[in-house]
Amino acid sequence: MNKFVEMSTFVSVVESLSFVGAAAKLGTSKSVVSQRVKMLEKRLGASLLERGPRLSLTEAGLLFYQECVRLLDEVTLAEEAVAPSRSELRGGLRIATSHTFMTTHLSTILAGFIRDHPGLSLDIATEDRQINMHQPDFDIAIRLGLVPDSTLIARTLARNLTWLCASPDYLSQRGTPLHPVELEQRDGLLYTHRAPGGCWQLLHNGQRQTWRVKNRLRSDNAFSLLEAARMGLGIVVMPLFLGAEAIMRGELKIVLPDWQPEGGNIVALYRQTRRASPVIQALVNEVAEKLGPEPEWEKQLRLAGLLPLWNRGASAPD
Repeated sequence: MNKFVEMSTFVSVVESLSFVGAAAKLGTSKSVVSQRVKMLEKRLGASLLERGPRLSLTEAGLLFYQECVRLLDEVTLAEEAVAPSRSELRGGLRIATSHTFMTTHLSTILAGFIRDHPGLSLDIATEDRQINMHQPDFDIAIRLGLVPDSTLIARTLARNLTWLCASPDYLSQRGTPLHPVELEQRDGLLYTHRAPGGCWQLLHNGQRQTWRVKNRLRSDNAFSLLEAARMGLGIVVMPLFLGAEAIMRGELKIVLPDWQPEGGNIVALYRQTRRASPVIQALVNEVAEKLGPEPEWEKQLRLAGLLPLWNRGASAPD
């Protein structure tokens, strides 16, 4: 059997976490997929998968999977390099991104991208938790926040300014906090992925400090937290890409402007082996161009005088 087919099948099984899922992806039957993997293991003289209620990789399987991904990426790269110009981009791209950012801004950019490149197809998965780019079935991730994995190429697309916000009604009833120590006496609207241990990490004079918050509502859905804040239920860590309109309309106000939640940046992440991919480079350039050095939501707040003075047109704090 063609070694390329065996490798592609094995990678599909790993990334689908099942023979059935891999078969559906490859357009064949479960028995064919299972037989290919068995033949591969026999040829290599090593067990690659632990077969149980849930498939998992053996030590040899993990090593082989990583090498397969690297080699298959190189093949894809070679195929993409044949396209003589950006206007002739072809193939498919698997993208992982934030559900919230996809809904508010990225969907329009990506739709325009494939409209301009009819030879391309996109497979998009939205997930607000961090994605392990070394395991799942993705070519590129567009994430928000800090980037912990230095083995990936990370290209900053725009900054992700984030502030503590609350409604005017809430602040008039409970008082505007003047120092983070007061947060324990206020109602916190906590984003599950950004409030470890019921605490917020805030930057003040370049120093990161941790402050405990009284939990009123915890959710992994940023839209529900935005709505709760607008309804006067408490104080929320709000990225401007989501909350700018509410701030412009006077539904939310920035509080504790000298204490900023660390929002990081909007970043494109991809593996080293994909660094020269024309498709990935075209996509990254497109998103960066559409967002611009100053995203539209940030520009509107700056022009309206609603950004804290020290941050108007400046880079985010270190």
